Amino acid sequence: MVNPEQILGLFPDFMRGMWEEAAGEAKSLQEIRLRADKPVILMSRQRERFLDRRGKMTDNISEAFHISRRELEAVLNHICKYSVYAFEDELRQGFLTVPGGHRVGVAGQVVTDERGGVRKLKHISYLNIRIAHEIIGAADQVMPFLYNEGRFLSGMIISPPGCGKTTMLRDIVRQVSDGNAYGSGRCVGVVDERSEIAGSYLGVAQNRIGIRTDVLDGCPKAEGMMMLIRSMSPEVVAVDEIGSTEDIRALMQALRCGSSLIVTVHGRSMEEVKRKKYIRELLAQNEFKRFIVLARRSGNCVVEGIFDEERTLCSAL
Repeated sequence: MVNPEQILGLFPDFMRGMWEEAAGEAKSLQEIRLRADKPVILMSRQRERFLDRRGKMTDNISEAFHISRRELEAVLNHICKYSVYAFEDELRQGFLTVPGGHRVGVAGQVVTDERGGVRKLKHISYLNIRIAHEIIGAADQVMPFLYNEGRFLSGMIISPPGCGKTTMLRDIVRQVSDGNAYGSGRCVGVVDERSEIAGSYLGVAQNRIGIRTDVLDGCPKAEGMMMLIRSMSPEVVAVDEIGSTEDIRALMQALRCGSSLIVTVHGRSMEEVKRKKYIRELLAQNEFKRFIVLARRSGNCVVEGIFDEERTLCSAL
């Protein structure tokens, strides 16, 4: 359950009055979009709404409050504890993680280094406050299929954007780490490149990810997997959104070291994922024993099917 005080705490004192109603909707609130001199937009239950000058939520864009550049800068300064310079490294990645595991995406003018990489962001004019929603038990219906006689099976979650793949991955990590009805607790290593699984703030996980879980926060997946294997000896390695040749090589190395894997990948079906060259290379190893396909039906995120290593449907839900 999202604490409304965490939402209010993102704004400086002089602005909090107008955010009380929105914070009261924290349970359903998904995003707060702030753009300099543009209407404040709220995403709630997949529905776009606006905030008016009285702090009331409205569907009428003509009543929407336009946040000024000065006000947006005040929000950013408050989130950065009035020392934006101290958060330059995080801002360069394009986001900040705040208490509660919520994430603030930033955009503005990019300053590049001599190699063309991002050196820093300045004139930040866009903020996307993404509200973290833990759903304890989100993986309950898939857990029986991820074990065989107490042994955790490597699995891949296939999902289009916005269908809850990270939420499910997080709950699988928690249940594998703590232990459950199908297997005893395992040491889990999480490479959390975008701070979305553990939602770490100052190195401490804000989300419940289990008592035997170790996290590398803000680390590139390919490098992080090898670091965890060398330093923490995880029995299970978890990563979100694999998508490069380097990721695949690191995953295969993890398999060779004896770790099981639980990963997510963008896709709408088993067939679509199999057409991706870098995924075909991984599937050829035949190490993944379960494939969980997520979809959206009638506005709800659902498990559309669970497949075994032969790509045979073992459950239609």
